[in-house]
Amino acid sequence: MLSVNMNILVSNNHLKRTGGTENYTYALIVELIRQGHVVEYFTFKKGFVSKKIEAEGVRFMSGKKYDLIIANHKTTVQLLHRKGFIIQTCHGTLPSIEQPSNYADAYVSVTQEVHDHLYRQGVDSLLIRNGIDCERFSPRKQLNEQLKVVLSLCQSEEANELIEQVCAEQGITYLKADKKMDNIWHLESLINEADLVVGIGRSVYDAMACGRPVISFDKRKYSQALGDGYLNAQNLEVSIRHNCSGRGSGKTMDAESFKEELKKYNPSDGQFLRDFALKEFNIEKSVQQYLDVLAKNGPKQTPSMNFFRSLFFRVKGRFT
Repeated sequence: MLSVNMNILVSNNHLKRTGGTENYTYALIVELIRQGHVVEYFTFKKGFVSKKIEAEGVRFMSGKKYDLIIANHKTTVQLLHRKGFIIQTCHGTLPSIEQPSNYADAYVSVTQEVHDHLYRQGVDSLLIRNGIDCERFSPRKQLNEQLKVVLSLCQSEEANELIEQVCAEQGITYLKADKKMDNIWHLESLINEADLVVGIGRSVYDAMACGRPVISFDKRKYSQALGDGYLNAQNLEVSIRHNCSGRGSGKTMDAESFKEELKKYNPSDGQFLRDFALKEFNIEKSVQQYLDVLAKNGPKQTPSMNFFRSLFFRVKGRFT
């Protein structure tokens, strides 16, 4: 375990709008700073999220060398690998930018599905689940005993129309937000307005951290209208293997089957999901796992000169 504070670079191909890897990058940076490290970031496409990162006092890449580089996307690995020990995080199996780069020193997969995909390519990776800031995403409003409000975080009109139709028939208040299209930042506030959240991937994990029951369902451009349905102690672990996407179960959903999933609502599942998120998705755990990879596989760590240089500018900035 590394105890020394380090100079760390975190990269993501794009930081223009909110989305899965963008939010992951932000959460990772905030936690690294909280733990005392000096952090800079890199992206090819600045925008809304990079401004949020800079608001935390984080500078765009200025150093020649870093103690550790945590890189999302193959494109950033190709550019940055000479600047330090680089860990590539792979978030999916299909997009080309999520494929492993030969230039990475170590690899992280965020789901068992991705881990198995990399293994078939001869790449050994460590499974580190999607990290969530469980202080930011936390329960703030008590759940209703009976289901009254459903929030859709789906990214297709087809899925949203289905959910809205069923909610209208059941007399349930329907809310929706596509965090990429609507560019919503304080998503935790909206999640806390709902009793139940519908989505896949990181949307599900955000909701779990907020203590909300969830239904795994969406239709993305790269897949059918799939979902694992209402998640609880019986099916959560299996669903997570495929990023709560429904790809593992291959389960499709129509209005009638979605209605049946809504009937499974149990407010006590909210606490179970919150506890699970604290144990498995807490960003504090994720950061420590990355540092453990460096401690095991990287060079012996002492604070680099660039650490002190970055720290100087960071302190200086507070007085100018």
